[in-house]
Amino acid sequence: MKKKVVLAFSGGLDTSFCAMYLSREKGYEVYTALANTGGFDGDECRAIEERACKLGAVKHVTLNIEQEYYEKSIRYMVFGNVLRNGTYPISVSSERIFQALAIIRYAKEIHADAVAHGSTGAGNDQVRFDLTFDVLAPEMEIITPTRDMKLSREYEISYLKEHGYVADFARMEYSINKGLWGTSIGGKETLSSDTTLPEAAYPSPLRAEGSEALAIDFERGEICGVNGETYDSKPDAIRRVEAIGSRWAVGRDMHVGDTIIGIKGRVGFEAAGPLLIINAHRLLEKHTLTKWQQYWKDQTGTWYGMFLHEAQYLEPVMRDMEAFLQSTQQRVTGRVFLTLRPYHYTLTGIESPYDLMKSEFGVYGEEQKAWTADDVKGFTRILGNQMKTYYSIKGE
Repeated sequence: MKKKVVLAFSGGLDTSFCAMYLSREKGYEVYTALANTGGFDGDECRAIEERACKLGAVKHVTLNIEQEYYEKSIRYMVFGNVLRNGTYPISVSSERIFQALAIIRYAKEIHADAVAHGSTGAGNDQVRFDLTFDVLAPEMEIITPTRDMKLSREYEISYLKEHGYVADFARMEYSINKGLWGTSIGGKETLSSDTTLPEAAYPSPLRAEGSEALAIDFERGEICGVNGETYDSKPDAIRRVEAIGSRWAVGRDMHVGDTIIGIKGRVGFEAAGPLLIINAHRLLEKHTLTKWQQYWKDQTGTWYGMFLHEAQYLEPVMRDMEAFLQSTQQRVTGRVFLTLRPYHYTLTGIESPYDLMKSEFGVYGEEQKAWTADDVKGFTRILGNQMKTYYSIKGE
């Protein structure tokens, strides 16, 4: 009997090559699985299924993991205001783990002999898939043709053409990964340090002019409304913000960072929804959290994002950090106002019943109500005692 392999399949160039190669050249019974984190609609999923069958898959399934991805990852990334190197909302980094989890569950259900993915040997995804597969299913073989054969995109395109597979190969010059939490774009200009992506490389072109007001509602740190409309489904609320923001081409950038494998990496991305939501959430926290809540939450959020990026989701300390991040969100409730313009946006202000500016203690720079001038003089003398001691001993 043929060995059964489950291939993590997105329909892109690398996984398209793997599906045909494993079936035609290696004789595997290939089962393709699209772990959809929210980046594909029904029509796109059906098109990917048709593509998989043409490439030689005996069966294709779509694993809808959008809600799991939100509950177990996205909301904590919002709680932690996670932006890799202050820039990238780790869109691909975070979703890969949950795709790997879904693929392993499916592989076990059908009693597969092996699992496969199309990652190259020069990126982070190979570690994310391999580590998750190995921890949760050490008995299964892991097959990675693109990595092991050191294939170029040109070779893969040529192979598919030679065997009669027709696709938009010009589009495949870029590796585009679309999910609920943003879209990454890699290839060509991202492979060097001195060029940027052309306008045509971004999936969402600028389609608006002038300006537009946007209001985002949060309840205990989670998005719950957009422009006054309440959403029971958090993913639907995220999609709504993305749809509004992408018209203005906001949330685009180039991320440069340190990879898991020790080299520098560069990727373009568009993430209107994530960046609008994270920065709106951050502004609301500035009004509703204490100084030390913000300080320690910033440290934890940075570590959480780093561990998530570096394939450490299964490390138990992640659950500890999630518990802390969620604890900080009890009063992060209110509405944030933004103004959108072509390629950029402005955070206008907030409304919240927990706004710490609305206190009876004073108005910054204008009026104090809870202390006297003498109180401040005494406080300042005590605050400066250690520095005065230091400088007096030095004789300065």
